[in-house]
Amino acid sequence: MSEAYSRPVTGHVPVLRLGDVLLVTLQGDLHDSTAQQLQQDLAETISRTGVRGVLIDISGVEIVDSFLGRVLAEIAAQARLLAARTVVAGMRPAVAITLVELGLTLPGLSTALSTEAGMELLGQQAPVTRPGSPRQESP
Repeated sequence: MSEAYSRPVTGHVPVLRLGDVLLVTLQGDLHDSTAQQLQQDLAETISRTGVRGVLIDISGVEIVDSFLGRVLAEIAAQARLLAARTVVAGMRPAVAITLVELGLTLPGLSTALSTEAGMELLGQQAPVTRPGSPRQESP
């Protein structure tokens, strides 16, 4: 059964834990200090809880500047080092165009058109086999 709870990790960015995934919903402009705090808090939360995925919904974001693009890439890099994947969902076409124009490739980030597609993408990740647990073979 998946554990779900809502906990704002910063004063302005809500984070919802759905089983092994943290769902972060960004709305409007994100101030630099809030983005940095979110980055730090997500790394601590991933480490503490052992989640395997972070889904960042940016459908409410009109503009992504180079700073926010760098923060997203750094969140993905930190999550990867902590054995979690990062998916960005809901990117508007104008945001994608801006990121390309800025030359930001966002390494380590997967993208999905919607939050639902992002959750599916994270669900397709191979399960971690723990010592002593039975292996599941594909038919």
